[in-house]
Amino acid sequence: MTPREIIAEAWSMTQRERKIRAWGFVSELLETLLDTKLLVYQTYFAYTFMQGDPVGFFIVEETLMQILPTWGFITFITLLIILIILEIFIPKMCLGAIIGLAAKAHKKEEVRGGLVLALYNFLPLFAVREFFVLGHITIVITIGSLVLRYMPTGLHIPIIFLVLVFWFLSNIFRLFAIFAEEDIVIRKSGIFGALGRSFKLIISHLSHVFFLFLLLLVISLRILLNAIVLFVLPAIIIGLSVLLAFFLSTALTAIFTTIAAIILILFTSYFFAYVHVFTQSVWTITYMELQKMKDLDIIEVGEETLSTLPIESTSAEEEAGEIPQSEAVGQNP
Repeated sequence: MTPREIIAEAWSMTQRERKIRAWGFVSELLETLLDTKLLVYQTYFAYTFMQGDPVGFFIVEETLMQILPTWGFITFITLLIILIILEIFIPKMCLGAIIGLAAKAHKKEEVRGGLVLALYNFLPLFAVREFFVLGHITIVITIGSLVLRYMPTGLHIPIIFLVLVFWFLSNIFRLFAIFAEEDIVIRKSGIFGALGRSFKLIISHLSHVFFLFLLLLVISLRILLNAIVLFVLPAIIIGLSVLLAFFLSTALTAIFTTIAAIILILFTSYFFAYVHVFTQSVWTITYMELQKMKDLDIIEVGEETLSTLPIESTSAEEEAGEIPQSEAVGQNP
């Protein structure tokens, strides 16, 4: 398939398959919730830091403990912990379902079994994603905030520079491991085998510059849109809460701000579900098409390859099972 055909097929699949979009929506909803909370927290911490009065790490929890009754505070913290766990783990499960269902749709198979694909591939996909955790901009911002607030002043710049270097390297390595997730789901490879296979595919097909350029452009657009929305969402939520505070009580301000934040997050998650499924489908179809091409390390010898030649040559009749093994090697039956 040409790059244009892959892009067209991925977009058609995104519009056609509601089951895949449903998994994409759940993934984007939880990831957006996590990223928004992190950025709102870090925005508040950065503001207090610039004012010269940085707050403590658990200042929000301490404030809630003073405002809420004991049972309400315990309930809130319990629900918050459960939500964070879901936000961290569920998107990796959704990824397995999206890749597997997209592969089935591309092969014109019945698009079903998403839950099995999600559960079966969860652990290896989680491990691969965590290898490149420093490639996420929200993680870098969080680490930078912690460094500014808790590390000695003289170490701020060196440590932040080191974090940025790791962020850059993580994204470079992530590029070469871009097909590892597809290899895990489709070929059922192990973690390191999938990483090696992805690296091999990228190196083997570097000549397809235009092909890869289109794919990288799609991914870059998604990253750009995600970054814009993730920075705009906290600004809208914080600005709305400040505006409502002039007219309403603290309790009503918190209620209306929470409702508005939920609506905004649901809307953006629905939009990004399309983008997420589309880009992941592009990579999945690309991986499946590249699998049809001959690996550059396979050397053909006649009708066989060096990787498949047997140690001892046998006749066609022996391989077909038409004569006994003993007769083929010159022994009496």
